Amino acid sequence: MTRELGKAIQEDERYINFHQACEANEADRELTDTINQIKLVQMSYQHEASKENADEEKLSAYEKEFQELYSKANSNPNMQRYEAAMNEMDALMKRITGILSRCAMGEDADTCEPEMHSCGGSCDSCSGCH
Repeated sequence: MTRELGKAIQEDERYINFHQACEANEADRELTDTINQIKLVQMSYQHEASKENADEEKLSAYEKEFQELYSKANSNPNMQRYEAAMNEMDALMKRITGILSRCAMGEDADTCEPEMHSCGGSCDSCSGCH
C-alpha cells in the first residue's frame, strides 16, 4: 500500500513541479555559485566568531556580505520557483501524514480531514489559523 501511495505522489503535479524546480536550480550556475559563496561566508563568520578576540569589523563585513548574497539568491527566479514548489510539496506531505495519522487513530479514511496548522496555544506570534 505504501509503495502505491509513493507512486501516486510521484504522479502528482506538485511532486513533478518540485523536482523540475530542483533540476532548474542545479542547472543554474549563477545560483549554485551564489549558494556556494554563502556557505563560504558562513564558514568564515563562524571561524572568526569562534576566536577569543573576534574582530567585530570582520564579523560585520561577513554579515553584510551574507545578506547581499542571500538577497541575490532569493531574487533568482529559479530559487523563487523552488521555494514555491517546496511549500506546495510540504503542504501535500503534511496533508498525507495528517490523514494517515487520523486513520491510524480509527477515523474514517473516506471522510477524515487533518488539521492543517499546529497551534501552540499562544497567539502572540501567530500568522493566523489556516
